Amino acid sequence: MAIAPPRKPMATARRVSLFEREVRVRLSPAGLDVLFDASEVLTEGQVERGRYFGSTMLTIDLPRAQPRLSDPCDPACARRVATLMTDDERVRVRARKVALAQAARTAGEMTTPAVDLHVHRDGARVRLDLDVEGAAPHPPRRPILLGAGSK
Repeated sequence: MAIAPPRKPMATARRVSLFEREVRVRLSPAGLDVLFDASEVLTEGQVERGRYFGSTMLTIDLPRAQPRLSDPCDPACARRVATLMTDDERVRVRARKVALAQAARTAGEMTTPAVDLHVHRDGARVRLDLDVEGAAPHPPRRPILLGAGSK
């Protein structure tokens, strides 16, 4: 039978720190560059009665970005990335810029555009869905495509 060593009295704190420290995790600027560079962009939308209605989806396949990243690009990483992206103003600004540039191809220069961002995760992929709406008073003219044999 083992005999337990005698208990030492707990040390009392005579001095305390004025500062409480915490560790914050956020997406690195270089990491954001890699993620946006690796994203696939899909946009659909139309101008109806002087207003543009559309959506843009940015899909980021983390395993495809793996050669440029040191973190494991698995579903757990995608979950963390999606969570961090949801509240990151830098992501919101960049995604909005992409969505508005895509919308401008159909709507031209919009006035008072509204952009809603939703972040989703599917396995090791992160998806940014952006709904875009705004006044499009002067959509760009599109060339008229003529069928074969037409003049």
